[in-house]
Amino acid sequence: MLPATAFNPEGFLNDLSAWTPAVAEQMAAAEGIVLTPAHWEVLHLLRDYYQQFDSSPAMRPLVKWVRINLGESCGRSVYLLSLFPGSPAKIASKIAGLPKPDNCL
Repeated sequence: MLPATAFNPEGFLNDLSAWTPAVAEQMAAAEGIVLTPAHWEVLHLLRDYYQQFDSSPAMRPLVKWVRINLGESCGRSVYLLSLFPGSPAKIASKIAGLPKPDNCL
């Protein structure tokens, strides 16, 4: 469990290398989310996206990336909203230990 000082005021990690699956569970709990295998699929895709493109995707690129990697049924904003209510790109990036996407409020 990381101390509160490990996070910025919005709840994103100050040091991206501090991320672990246990930290993801801690961050998800703070968002009221219990991580399931479906959540983990998206989180791992986000981390792969970040490694490849050195940025966290906004919603449209995230939907496209999920569609490419998990298929049509998962590559929909409604699906991502069901997993990460509110702002899927922002919340999923946070839980994945990545920076906030540039155009998220």
